[in-house]
Amino acid sequence: MRDQSLEFIMAGRRQRRRRWIVVTSLLAVLAIALCCAMLLLGNTIYPVKEVIRALSGEQLKGVSFAVNTIRLPRMLAGLFAGFAFGIAGYTFQTMLRNPLANPNVIGITSGSSAAAVFSIVVLHASETFVSIASVIAGLVTVTIIYLLSRGRAFSIGRLILIGIGLQAMLDAVISYLLLVGAQQDIPAALRWLTGSLNGSQLRELPPLVVAVLVFAPVIIMLGKHLDLLELGEQSASSLGVATDRTRIILILSSVFMLAIATATTGPIAFVSFLAGPIARRLTGAGFSNVIPAGLVGVNLVLAADLIGQFAFEYRFPVGVITGLLGAPYLIFLLIQMNRKGEL
Repeated sequence: MRDQSLEFIMAGRRQRRRRWIVVTSLLAVLAIALCCAMLLLGNTIYPVKEVIRALSGEQLKGVSFAVNTIRLPRMLAGLFAGFAFGIAGYTFQTMLRNPLANPNVIGITSGSSAAAVFSIVVLHASETFVSIASVIAGLVTVTIIYLLSRGRAFSIGRLILIGIGLQAMLDAVISYLLLVGAQQDIPAALRWLTGSLNGSQLRELPPLVVAVLVFAPVIIMLGKHLDLLELGEQSASSLGVATDRTRIILILSSVFMLAIATATTGPIAFVSFLAGPIARRLTGAGFSNVIPAGLVGVNLVLAADLIGQFAFEYRFPVGVITGLLGAPYLIFLLIQMNRKGEL
């Protein structure tokens, strides 16, 4: 009887592993297909052979400029920013055991956005300075939220409430800056706030690429500890997790990626909010969903950008499309949580 129970448990684990592998592989294949579509589609649709020749460095009239200067940077920005937003959102939601506890809701992206708008509207700073200010402000914001939420002991509820309050204050600051700013600076600030891949350039991408390649593996390696943190402070500690140290590493890794992604593309709405729940529903329970969440983030950003470019009479930034997708889900989630008595 005991052997049968053990075999049943192992069979269930193997089934969940197969599901995780299949879903993750399909998400990766879809991401590759969307990357190819980003390179092939535009005002002119170029043959695959010509795109490959242009990417290999061969100079082809019209093709090389369109592919290497416009489409490739746009695709890479969407790829790495989507992965960063997806992983960061999943990390915060899992660690804080609340689907509302994503960087957009608890004020981290608002900190980066306020610094960027201040740099554009008041300081008339360069793009490089705006990016640096955005990253620093994101780190300062999360530090303030974390320190204020600790008290005598770390509190998830306190962190979320403080984050929401800080976000409201920072959003008010952004609105004030837009009201008093010079008219010529407002369009640039609004484009940045919307979240867009327009105008992405290869020279702007190295910080984002390095941040994802450095910090994403850290979060992936801590994936099991992240899942244990979801069980609660006491349970995670009893299972051998150094909760404070693990939480600080996860927060810093997520915020670095998030801040640099936000500095590169602007705060693309709802990607960090949607990626984790979608990944959970697709893969199920039993294994860490850090990688699937990152891939869902990639697919959301790239698909939304293609929709914004080609599905309507006018072209819309990627943040507008993700906002249209995310807002109904947020309402649905709030209704569900209210019915369960979680609000």
